[in-house]
Amino acid sequence: MTSPQPTESTDVLLVGAGIMSATLATILKDLQPDWDMTILERLDRAGLESSNAWNNAGTGHAALCELNYAPQAADGSVSAQKALNINEQYHVTRQLWTTLVESGVLKDPSTFINPVPHISMVFGEDHANYLRARYDSFTHNKLFERMEFSEDRDKIADWAPLTMHGRGAGRVAATFAPEGTDVDFGALTNQLIDHVASKGANVRYGQEVTTLNRQSDGSWMVKVEDRLNSDNNRTIHAKFVFLGAGGGALHLLQWSGIKEAKGFGGFPVSGLFLRNTDPAVTSQHNAKVYGQASVGAPPMSVPHLDTRYVNGQKAVMFGPYGGFKPNFLKHGSFLDLPKSVRAHNLYPMTRAGLANLDLVKYLVSELTKTRAQRMDALHEYYPTAESDEWDLIEAGQRVQVMKKDPQKGGVLQFGTELVTSADGSIGALLGASPGASTAVPIMLNLLSRCFPSKISDWEPRLKELIPAYGVKLNDNPQLADEVIGHTSRVLGIR
Repeated sequence: MTSPQPTESTDVLLVGAGIMSATLATILKDLQPDWDMTILERLDRAGLESSNAWNNAGTGHAALCELNYAPQAADGSVSAQKALNINEQYHVTRQLWTTLVESGVLKDPSTFINPVPHISMVFGEDHANYLRARYDSFTHNKLFERMEFSEDRDKIADWAPLTMHGRGAGRVAATFAPEGTDVDFGALTNQLIDHVASKGANVRYGQEVTTLNRQSDGSWMVKVEDRLNSDNNRTIHAKFVFLGAGGGALHLLQWSGIKEAKGFGGFPVSGLFLRNTDPAVTSQHNAKVYGQASVGAPPMSVPHLDTRYVNGQKAVMFGPYGGFKPNFLKHGSFLDLPKSVRAHNLYPMTRAGLANLDLVKYLVSELTKTRAQRMDALHEYYPTAESDEWDLIEAGQRVQVMKKDPQKGGVLQFGTELVTSADGSIGALLGASPGASTAVPIMLNLLSRCFPSKISDWEPRLKELIPAYGVKLNDNPQLADEVIGHTSRVLGIR
């Protein structure tokens, strides 16, 4: 006869120790230091999945270079609105990081953020005309006023020398945003987790949630399996649960049984990068150069030649090369995708799949690429790259959201989706890019939806943590100069 599992109680239970849980935990611990908090992570350290530096692009997504955030309309016009919204959100995130650096919560900012200009680069007449239209649309806005445009090869070579080495004939256009950044979200996550642990949060590793059961009072009974010692399996009684487990959040959300989770599915996309750590190469490149996605490619597969700073070391990465694995986590199971199919999401997933057959075609073509073909793709951005200088590494898994749509039946959504229960007792984050870079505004949204009765009490402190809380910087030029200037100085951004 087995003994009953021990039961613990906590006010806040966060599942997954990535950047999202770390951000929410940091904010909540500041707002409500008296609340008990427990963080569960299935791996043996924080930030090893999507938050790990080598598992993401580390762009510090500010929509300065990612062209998929500003698609061209049929009439040739380009709207800056989506990019502007993302840029505003990133500045909210930067403000919190700045406050945390000033208060000593975060270490020397160069341990997690470094100035790396963001460049968009395109080839050919049509793409160059698009980039010019994008530039004209963007620079009317305060937040994009420093962006430059050029088709002069010498100028582009000043911005990103490697991209012009040995380049053949043809029209080339680029935009340059000097305020871009590279972010090591893995290092940032660990610093935040260490901080909340020092403030009393109970952080446990090797712990996997197996079931979530809602109680009559809206609280949750959560069964947890200790992956290293089955004698330590337990049940945790939690007043509030956040599912911040990356690709694993979908299964957990489905197990919760809340009606708001109905209709959601996920489509996993994996990727590979080429990485170069040779100082002779890395010393010549300090930029994130983003191009146009291939036809049918998901936005997260936009080719980019990136400067990265990981553990204080500089590297250059190129990719990603798309791939497909049915697991929802890099350290997950091949059964993740089939196990996620339910009666309520089968139709939306089928409709979304049929509407995205070009994505399937793209992934098949990527899976069959040879080393030489991967180098051909790199040569488009770095013409003189030598194959033997580059290592192939595997990136993290991204699970794109599939959900119900009134008109189409189901859609594949490239972005993030915050799902919360009507009573605010549970919340989950699904999806991918821009994700980590907008973690702070996403978590502020979660707080307003899950703790509506507390927000007014919390607002004075939130305005101390985030000086421009609730204000659009683009609409307030003087405030924008003050806030961006201050965060740039503290975080070491040019």
